[in-house]
Amino acid sequence: MPHDDEYHWYKIAEHINELDFAANNIAVAKVNGKTICIGRQCDRLFGFAYKCPHAGGIMADGYIDAAGNIVCPVHRYKFSMSSGRNISGEGYFLKTWPVQIRDEAVFIGML
Repeated sequence: MPHDDEYHWYKIAEHINELDFAANNIAVAKVNGKTICIGRQCDRLFGFAYKCPHAGGIMADGYIDAAGNIVCPVHRYKFSMSSGRNISGEGYFLKTWPVQIRDEAVFIGML
């Protein structure tokens, strides 16, 4: 994974409370015209793709399981929120991005 200084950091919210997290702890945000998801688990935030790389399922309609994996609503493929690796055994990777809170504002890092 690249170092923090290799990313271009985009502010997605002035405060975490501005992110509209659904009951499944997933919020949808726009960055540079791109729709993405922000997942929240145990006070950590993770950025990941809006659509599943397998069948295009909307990841915001999925859920985060007890192990911290994002689960696609279409075929229940599970992806690590930190690495994007499909832990269901298939070779798919979900695009992920680091998220940081700085002075209460929420930033996402993209290459």
